Amino acid sequence: MGIRNAAQEELARLECKTLDARFLTEIQEGLDLSPFAAKAVLEVVKDVYFPYLEAEATRPTPGKVTLVAVASEEPAGKPIAACQKVSLCLTVHRGAEDDRLLQQKGPEALRRARLPELCQEALSQGGLLTAEDLAYRVFFVTPRTISRDLKALRQSDPHLLLPMRSTLHDIGPVLTHRTGIVRWALQGKTTSEICSITRHSPAAVANYLSTFVRCAQLARRGMEAGQIAFLLRRGPALIKSYLELLADCEKERNFAYHLEELMRLGTAHRGGKGGATLG
Repeated sequence: MGIRNAAQEELARLECKTLDARFLTEIQEGLDLSPFAAKAVLEVVKDVYFPYLEAEATRPTPGKVTLVAVASEEPAGKPIAACQKVSLCLTVHRGAEDDRLLQQKGPEALRRARLPELCQEALSQGGLLTAEDLAYRVFFVTPRTISRDLKALRQSDPHLLLPMRSTLHDIGPVLTHRTGIVRWALQGKTTSEICSITRHSPAAVANYLSTFVRCAQLARRGMEAGQIAFLLRRGPALIKSYLELLADCEKERNFAYHLEELMRLGTAHRGGKGGATLG
């Protein structure tokens, strides 16, 4: 039995979280192709389309970084290479606010200020970050440095919600987390109230409600859970839980009222006094 090479395993996990790896996983599962055939298709796509895509590509928004992460629906313990991936666009730098923080307190303070929001932002886009993602793809430090930052954050606030792949079981199922936000909206809570309860940004709450509204729209067209999951690119378990919430709306008049408000506004939830309007 050989000696494990931790550094090599770390690089292998990162290699599994690239656009190429995401494409290969999806095409192998979707078209039932062999790894060899999937790689051949990938090369053809690159040869044919990439020259045009590069010519049409727009510049990224300042302060943003794009990366590939494991989808939040994937269970803990599943090999990274076999997991579905999602592309994320995260806000690393918020302008003058972060400039002052970096100047006055240094890079450690900046990382610790950004980590909770980055984790929430990734989750709102359907992904879960790892310490390796944050270290190598965002802050360009070692995973050990990120681990120290996370430990310090948890010590300063034991109730801080840090949704990461490694802490998925510590914070409770992501499924419950998402349906809880939707249920609060159906109860009539404002955006600011939901953000206060969950420590999410308004944009993150809007993302969850948007997915729920699209699910409701497709369900009203008579689509089954599997079809909705495929069209929305969400896990079947999440869609099933949303359909159960829709069933509750038929029994609860208050739920039904706020559901119709959400449907009327499309992807928005009106926050009322002190709450943002999400779109």
